[in-house]
Amino acid sequence: MNEAELFRAQKDKLRKRLLKYTRRAFRMLPKLDRPRILDVGCGSGIPTIELATLSRGTVLGIDIDQPALDRFAARIKKAKVTHSVQAINCSMVDMDFPAGSYDIIWAEGAIYAVGFETGLREWRRFLKPDGFLVVHDEQGNVNQKLKQISDFGYETIGHFLLSKEVWRSEYFAPLEQLIGEMQNLYPDNPEITEEIRQAKAELDWFQNNPQQSSSVYFVMKKN
Repeated sequence: MNEAELFRAQKDKLRKRLLKYTRRAFRMLPKLDRPRILDVGCGSGIPTIELATLSRGTVLGIDIDQPALDRFAARIKKAKVTHSVQAINCSMVDMDFPAGSYDIIWAEGAIYAVGFETGLREWRRFLKPDGFLVVHDEQGNVNQKLKQISDFGYETIGHFLLSKEVWRSEYFAPLEQLIGEMQNLYPDNPEITEEIRQAKAELDWFQNNPQQSSSVYFVMKKN
């Protein structure tokens, strides 16, 4: 494992600190028998594999970040879940699955790429009747989003907030510490420079956008 891979592995460990909220959102759903799940914007697959474990169903993760998908593929093999988890390079704007393919569509930090309304409208057709959509998005106007959920043919099962204080303590403060440690250990290593630059940009965005630094899980059912 080179220095860049080490940094990514440590950063993924920080991401796992947020899995408690994935589990909380999943527990808001009724019990389903081996559901088919589509994870939109799966990245390196940390929540995706958790969903497979929680649901005992099958999960397809899609993303366009191939290096992240490569790490996801390695994670699938390591976790020995090749029978239940698959990852493919596919844009969320090019999804062409048969109508009614999935019991659950899951999207953590991804719906912003197409917009909340567009995601609700366009993804609905991929859900089975009485299927479920779970979205983790920046807080924005929660009441407006709840109205949009109703307007686009869903029933809100529940929602909960992750405050900026939660994000700071659970993820960004440890990320800042990790950046500092890696800079001290590898001050002139070109393999890790780009990884640190990207992590710093993520941290800077959080620090410079306090009004957008909280997020909400929305759990909804297709009517």
